[in-house]
Amino acid sequence: MADFVKSHAPRFAVDVYQNAYLPQDAQEVNAIVTVTATGSGGLPVPADGPRAAVVVMVDCSGSMDYPPAKMHGARRATGAAIDTLRDGVAFAVIAGTHQAAEVYPGGGRLAIADDSTRAAARTALRHLRAAGGTAIGSWLSLADRLLRTVPAAIRHGILLTDGRNEHEKPEELRLALDACAGRFTCDARGVGTDWEVEEVTGIASALLGTADIVAEPEALAADFTAMMESAMGKEIGDVRLRLWTPQGAAVRFVKQVAPTVEDLTARRTEAPPRSGDYPTGSWGDESRDYHVCVEVPAPAVGHEMLAARVALIVRDPAEPGGPPAQILGNGLVRAVWTDDLVAATTINPQVAHYTGQAELASVIKEGLELRKRGDEAGATTRLGRAVQLAHGSGNEETAKLLAKVVDVEDAAAGTVRLKARIAEADEMTLETRSTKTVRVKKKPSEDERYP
Repeated sequence: MADFVKSHAPRFAVDVYQNAYLPQDAQEVNAIVTVTATGSGGLPVPADGPRAAVVVMVDCSGSMDYPPAKMHGARRATGAAIDTLRDGVAFAVIAGTHQAAEVYPGGGRLAIADDSTRAAARTALRHLRAAGGTAIGSWLSLADRLLRTVPAAIRHGILLTDGRNEHEKPEELRLALDACAGRFTCDARGVGTDWEVEEVTGIASALLGTADIVAEPEALAADFTAMMESAMGKEIGDVRLRLWTPQGAAVRFVKQVAPTVEDLTARRTEAPPRSGDYPTGSWGDESRDYHVCVEVPAPAVGHEMLAARVALIVRDPAEPGGPPAQILGNGLVRAVWTDDLVAATTINPQVAHYTGQAELASVIKEGLELRKRGDEAGATTRLGRAVQLAHGSGNEETAKLLAKVVDVEDAAAGTVRLKARIAEADEMTLETRSTKTVRVKKKPSEDERYP
């Protein structure tokens, strides 16, 4: 497997951005770790089986017939996604109601994509009918069983729902997500406005995928095609961020901060000595940023130490419990104690930017929750702060979404008024996309960058 990775997988670069200088007695070290993968594309199908496998889970509950355009859009979107599959990719389609049923190919197996299987799958989609309830955990569990039948390095799910998970207990969905985490990634979409944002985003978060709203059924085909194209661009799976810290140090948090905010802290698995692994999912040609915060003992002024060592690793999919097959890249996080207050109190631009982006996601969620509770004053304050942060960071997309919920009087000051009437789709779109961030526009100087 190591030879396969070296020969065909993307090349990874790890860059660390920070202000390494700390004032006397300071103990918190912050750094932004930028991981960039390049050089993927067009890998051959391995001789021992498919390199990638995808399962599409389509909500077929009774509500998908109200209006009928939802079921029609779901069939059309799934067909478009199937058409996007590359030859040699293993795939299946599941109909999800209060139970999960195999639509294609059936028999507890996956089909291998080619002209004939894609045509057969499109034919099978004609039999999708809306009836029954919603038990998403059962859909995910069946997808997991199907994906485990092939030795593919890339395992991915696409899930569509239009309603709430009303036919199983919340703990049943949580148990299914816990069982699937690390086995496959999953993009989740809600169509219409009758689904629960927290459920859909929670599925995507647990399975390291994306979440979004598709308010109009006719937009599903384009969205499914884009999701499948993204999945087809992945070349290496189960990549992990490994963080080593010295004796006496402790990791306060590890968060993905671009392209979305995702707290990975609680997902740590120990990798002795003094190391922990944080899952990042599958990669193609792309770049992501992570905010690492470490607490270290504070020595005397003039002392320098290695606060953390960051490594990107990949595990052999054939040996999920075995040692890492290869280190893909690494970087260092430093700490230098100084009595130069200018140097010690300068906030690194990358750290400052992403601290603000994380706060932006948080205050949007808080503001919308306060509005639902009827606390208009609190909602106005929090959403005003969101407008201020979006404006200051150049997050134009989030600023546009906020403008559909509040009337902006002064963006720089965060002065807003709640709109008297807010379309449900606009509110759900803002909530679903609140964790999307923008990158820092200008790179910091070279003395802030440590390879």
